[in-house]
Amino acid sequence: MRNNKYLFLITLLFFISGFINIHFALLGFICMVLPIILLVRNKKKTWCQGYCPRASLFTTCGKISAKYTRKAPRFFTKGFMKWIMLAYFGFSLFIITMSTIKVATGAIPSMNFLRFLLIFPIHVEIPQLIEFSNISSWVTHLAYRFYSMMMTTTFLGLILLFVYKPRTWCTICPIATVSEVYIRKISK
Repeated sequence: MRNNKYLFLITLLFFISGFINIHFALLGFICMVLPIILLVRNKKKTWCQGYCPRASLFTTCGKISAKYTRKAPRFFTKGFMKWIMLAYFGFSLFIITMSTIKVATGAIPSMNFLRFLLIFPIHVEIPQLIEFSNISSWVTHLAYRFYSMMMTTTFLGLILLFVYKPRTWCTICPIATVSEVYIRKISK
């Protein structure tokens, strides 16, 4: 990893910005699009190797737990767990997209609360320090859903860093899995 040891602050700012206004969660799309742009342009895992704020967070937090970690199981590094996470991520994006479309068309109300693992509601009101007026309900719905997905995957990564090695999440991260598949395909 490049010497970008303070990138973890971006992850912290992302979650803090949700308390300022949940609509800032939509900035998280950058962390989904930019890795793909860098992958296609550089034909390597540029994002994972040097720019991922979450990898920086896990590395930084891992310094606290370094003496308690052990090697991740093989089904994480070489097995099916990365495909389970990719399927979860894809399914989450599908649900987020479809529910946002339904909110936009008025078929369902906006869900203005967080969810863990897509199904467990967290009915804790997030303080909104700044209110934006005239924001469509579907945009608010999308922001909550996206914040929820980022919260879930970050929480899972934090658990993994304390149980295994700090960047164990990186072995099952959907962006890393897509990157590996892409690199394998273009190198043939």
